[in-house]
Amino acid sequence: MEDIQEQLAVLRRRIARIDQKWTGGRDLSGTRHEPRPADLRPARYFVEELISGEVVHTACGEHFETEKLFERHRRHGSMDISNLHELPVDLLDSLSDGAIASSHPTRWAFLDTETTGLAGGTGTYAFLIGVGNIEPAGFRLRQFFMRDYGEEASLLRRLSEHLAQFDVLITYNGKTYDQPLLETRFRMARARHPFERLAHLDLLFGARRLWKLRLESCRLVELENRILGVERQGDLPGEMIPYYYFDYLRTQQAFRLVPVFHHNAIDILSLACLTAIVPFAFRSPEETAFRHGADVIGLARWVLQAGRHEEALRLLRRAVDLGLPDDLLFRTLWDMGTLEKRLGRPDAALAVFADLAVSRNAYRARALRELAMHYEHRERNYALALEATRNALALEDSPGMRQRERRLCERAARTPKPGS
Repeated sequence: MEDIQEQLAVLRRRIARIDQKWTGGRDLSGTRHEPRPADLRPARYFVEELISGEVVHTACGEHFETEKLFERHRRHGSMDISNLHELPVDLLDSLSDGAIASSHPTRWAFLDTETTGLAGGTGTYAFLIGVGNIEPAGFRLRQFFMRDYGEEASLLRRLSEHLAQFDVLITYNGKTYDQPLLETRFRMARARHPFERLAHLDLLFGARRLWKLRLESCRLVELENRILGVERQGDLPGEMIPYYYFDYLRTQQAFRLVPVFHHNAIDILSLACLTAIVPFAFRSPEETAFRHGADVIGLARWVLQAGRHEEALRLLRRAVDLGLPDDLLFRTLWDMGTLEKRLGRPDAALAVFADLAVSRNAYRARALRELAMHYEHRERNYALALEATRNALALEDSPGMRQRERRLCERAARTPKPGS
């Protein structure tokens, strides 16, 4: 909040200076003057006068750029910015499935765009592109802005030059939206895009694995609030950003752009801070400090897909210990039982299936079928197998279970009773 108030104070001073410039230095304190034609026109706040930065000239024209450093001693929610520079070089290995085996954090570029629409296609422009990077001094953000459509080629040229110093591109939903959009813009400008040489990690997919079972939404702003503990004050909703840009193009009143630049900056800083959390979980799943069982389930399923069954089972047990809502608890118990069975531990699997069989849940009939198979084939206890089968039939009727019931009735009739 202090940083925002400080920015607003600076902004007010700049607006006052620009007002004075466009009104010819006249006193605006309340003294009445005879209006002149110039007085009746609203002052135009050009972006280069309102936002600290510079107009950059390239062989393709010119555009506007601004840069900001988030110093290492600062915090963003629960994250110390200084922690970013200490991230291990192999952090992205597991989450990228080995595509980014080793890369120093200072070689990562965090990218986000603000566009004229969400539909994509050749009619959508990325009018503001932010690129953040980690350095010893903290987290540095450079924003590339086109003041009009004619400045796109110049902006793209500088963006390509800027990205040349990085090896890894990190985005949030960037593989689906930001990168394809920018590739289209480069093609429209008849320029080669810089993304072929950059390994691309889209953090959205890892974040969804971790938090989709607990959070209603995995939008970046939601994770920023629920995971990092950041509460944005007076933020501009993303869906309003195109309208603010169109209004700027129409009026050239750049003060409307200030919240757009701020929104983009916070998105990118949050993306960097989440990169210090999400890949760590996939790098060392059993060392995570998650306090919610549902988050651990997301990790366990990823580990299971990788074929690491013992590790997945340990994570599932941990999730149960942390606590789960009933529907997720029963699904997790079922997964644990099937894993125990796959790992050749029938007694452990039997205990889990027995727990599922005694309470009302979506997996009860399946658990009873597992019990019936166990008693029939492993213990040759046809009476118990028949009881489990009939209990399962009472919940879900099926031809297979009817056939099992008939077979077990015949076997139970042929089996001598104890003592006979």
